[in-house]
Amino acid sequence: MNKYLKMVIFGLIVWLIPFIVSFAFVDRNGNFLIAETFFKSITIVTGGIVGVLLAIQYFKGVETDFVREGVILGTIWLVINLAIDLSLVYSGFFPMTVTQYFTDIGMRYLGMPIYTIGMGYILMQKLG
Repeated sequence: MNKYLKMVIFGLIVWLIPFIVSFAFVDRNGNFLIAETFFKSITIVTGGIVGVLLAIQYFKGVETDFVREGVILGTIWLVINLAIDLSLVYSGFFPMTVTQYFTDIGMRYLGMPIYTIGMGYILMQKLG
């Protein structure tokens, strides 16, 4: 499979799984069934687990330029996740302003390039 296609597919999965998991904690009217901070913690941890597992899977096929691959992978995932979420904000699915979105959700996606670049860096140190 083309590496860029793999990056995009993995980026979609990184967004989709926490989104699906979140439905277990929100009622049909969009009200939290648990404390909002606990809900946010669950989605962050779920996204982190899925992201790290997919990044590991991606890096298994990388043989050189580990940091560069980490930058590209993390950036693509960041852009995909922000684009999907912002389309939901603009469509009204997420009832919040863009500013609220970035303070409540959007900034958290910066973790994606942080851990993909970190993985690339440690691989470079060990193998490069």
